[in-house]
Amino acid sequence: MASAFITFEGIDGCGKSTQLRMLASELRLRGREVVATREPGGTSLGIRLREALLDADEQIDPLAELLLYAADRAQHVRALICPALDAGHIVLSDRYADATIAYQGAGRGFPAHIINEVVTLATGGLRPHLTFVFDLPVKESRARAARRAEHTRGNPDRLDTEDVEFHGRVRDAYLQIAANEPERVRVIDASGSVQETHASVMNVVMPLLGMQASDG
Repeated sequence: MASAFITFEGIDGCGKSTQLRMLASELRLRGREVVATREPGGTSLGIRLREALLDADEQIDPLAELLLYAADRAQHVRALICPALDAGHIVLSDRYADATIAYQGAGRGFPAHIINEVVTLATGGLRPHLTFVFDLPVKESRARAARRAEHTRGNPDRLDTEDVEFHGRVRDAYLQIAANEPERVRVIDASGSVQETHASVMNVVMPLLGMQASDG
């Protein structure tokens, strides 16, 4: 496979961002052109939207939140992801459309038909070739997020301030997505070490790209 679109999903604290960076590094060492991006914030417009969406002091109506994520994704798909795929690159994205299904659908309670319409409009039908869901118990994800905030001395974002029940609904939604689409979505146990999780990712990605683990 020349170009490929791979997305990284999971509840906060699952380690998906670290795994994306590790995979990007491995693929670049093997001579592949990789575009590493994220949602929200993968474009200049997205960076500004991200600041508002994740600001814990910003009071955002749930419908406004849904549409802002959609606006970020529409710009992301058309300005960055599609051009990169057309150029034959591998695109790795930290969150994509499944996040809307999990967070705004299951988390916020929007009906499935509304979520599906918004996702289809924003993505233009673009779907990942492969999606990783890094699964972790909510209690552990909350503990990791707290340690991360303490280590970075950063302020919690809007998602960090949601209750355990919210994150439980999101986790359940991700697992349901994986159950519904096993050909696209792979669930990775994220409770082990970073290296153990990375090895699981490599075992899935290398065959997809027609590469061997020893390539380099």
